[in-house]
Amino acid sequence: MIRKILFGFFLICLVNGQEWSLKLNRTEIKIKIDDTKEATFNISFPKIIPEKWKLIANTSDEDLVSIEVPEFKNITKENIVWNERIKIKGLNLGKTKITLNVITNEGISASSETLLVTIIRPERLIDTIFVISVATLVSILYINFGCAIDWQIICETMKKPIGPLIGGVCQFIIMPLIAFGIGQILFPNNPEMQIGIFFTGISPSGGASNMWTLLLGGNLNLSIAMTALSTLAAFVTIPLWVFTLGKYILEKGKLRVPYRNISTMAIGLIIPLGIGFLIQKKYPKLCKTMVRITKTFSSILILFIVIFAIITNFYLFKLFSWRIVLAGMGLPWLGFMCGLIAMTLFKQPVTDIKAIAIETGIQNTGIAIFLLKFSMSQPEADLTTVIPVSVAVMTPLPLLIGWIIKIVVDKKKKKLNGSSEIFETDHVPVTINSKEKSLQN
Repeated sequence: MIRKILFGFFLICLVNGQEWSLKLNRTEIKIKIDDTKEATFNISFPKIIPEKWKLIANTSDEDLVSIEVPEFKNITKENIVWNERIKIKGLNLGKTKITLNVITNEGISASSETLLVTIIRPERLIDTIFVISVATLVSILYINFGCAIDWQIICETMKKPIGPLIGGVCQFIIMPLIAFGIGQILFPNNPEMQIGIFFTGISPSGGASNMWTLLLGGNLNLSIAMTALSTLAAFVTIPLWVFTLGKYILEKGKLRVPYRNISTMAIGLIIPLGIGFLIQKKYPKLCKTMVRITKTFSSILILFIVIFAIITNFYLFKLFSWRIVLAGMGLPWLGFMCGLIAMTLFKQPVTDIKAIAIETGIQNTGIAIFLLKFSMSQPEADLTTVIPVSVAVMTPLPLLIGWIIKIVVDKKKKKLNGSSEIFETDHVPVTINSKEKSLQN
């Protein structure tokens, strides 16, 4: 009896001693959307194979890939290793992790190492056209900007430096920190979205800020000066933020830090800016013509980049979630509030408060998309673009509401002023001369 018990115990130990082994023969794979690739795996079986067991594949995001697991084939005593392939099909843009598990009655008996799957878009002609057109238009914009900088307005504005100083602090210190904070709170496990909102937050103020300042009755000269100064300062501040907090996000997400690309872009944008300065000095007539179209052109550029980005990357709207929308609202709207509160605390004129609040909240999303497209590899370049697109869509909403309110209030004031004038004319005092008095007597 004791011998039988010992023998049974020996068999159990023998079975348990021959453990399952499951291995994937690769750790990374890149797949284009709608394409299928295979990944080889092998399973080493124990000497006694359970009657019921199965192989399953788990993915961290089922929306990105579909996985086809092969059916089990009978194993002979001479062949205790099963070599096969799983088929992985790319469904949507992004990154996901796949693991294989052997499931028996006892639970998970074996697990493979993680397979990192990156799903990218197939290369299209429209994408190449988009990239080239964006680079060309941004270069033309910076040439126009070099022509349009009015140093006299900047010098006059800097005579009262409190407004520009507050605006500079809000634009280049507080806004990047707000963007970093929003990214950490809304996307704690998504470095692509973190870097998307961070690059938007470190971009200079947009040309649309001048238009909105004019419409809402702000100090236009201050707005123009701030736009010019922030664009010039961006050559220093963008690389500074990218290589500090940006580096932290990129390294945390195991993304490549784009040192060379950022440096190349900074130098590449200085050249057209310098051409603009040269035209301003050497060809004043041409400069005047270019200045006339600068404001319109900058607005068209931003609209073009955003609309073209939406058309070429329409699939990105599949990524839109309440977090993306909230980030798109949060960054500019908090920027408006930040500029408004800071200027109010320092008791600045109402027109200056409007100008700095608008300058702080409006980011140049065209530049943000340009930076992301040229500095990030795929699929990060596409994934990160969804944030500046969301910001561009959400930014005008409070400004539009404010503009409508201003129109209504101005009309009411005009009516009140008109009615008060009528009231005053109805009560003009009547004078009676001496002849009329004698007749009355």
